[in-house]
Amino acid sequence: MYAAAVTNARLLVGAATVVCALFAGNVAARDHYVTVAIHVSTHGLNLRQPADAQTFYTRLKNAARVACTSGDQVNLAPVDDLQSCIETALAGAVRSAKTPMVTQIYVATHTGQDAAKHGIEVPAQVAAK
Repeated sequence: MYAAAVTNARLLVGAATVVCALFAGNVAARDHYVTVAIHVSTHGLNLRQPADAQTFYTRLKNAARVACTSGDQVNLAPVDDLQSCIETALAGAVRSAKTPMVTQIYVATHTGQDAAKHGIEVPAQVAAK
C-alpha cells in the first residue's frame, strides 16, 4: 500500500546539475512538483481482524502525514494546505487497499461525502453500520 502526496520541491543550487540532467525540458523552471509515495506494509497483519485493521489504518495515516510534510526527503517545500494533502493521501491509500475493515475505520472518522469525494466505494455492510 502507498500513501502518496504531490509536493512542491525547491531544489538547492548544489543539486542544479543533477536536476538539469533529470529535467532537461524544465531547466528554466524554479519549482517542480513531485509525487511522494511511501510503502506501507501489511506484513504480520490480518486485515480482517479489527485490531490489525486499526494498526494498518494508523500506519496509513502516519505515512500520509510524512508524505505531505518531509516526504522523507530534503528540499521539499511545504504544501499549501497540509490537512487537505493528508486527507487526500489517506483516502487514496484507503481506496487502493480495498479492504472492508479499513474502509469501515475510515468511514467511522469521515463522512460518506468525504468517501465519495475521494472515490472510496463503501460496501453496503460498511455503510449500514
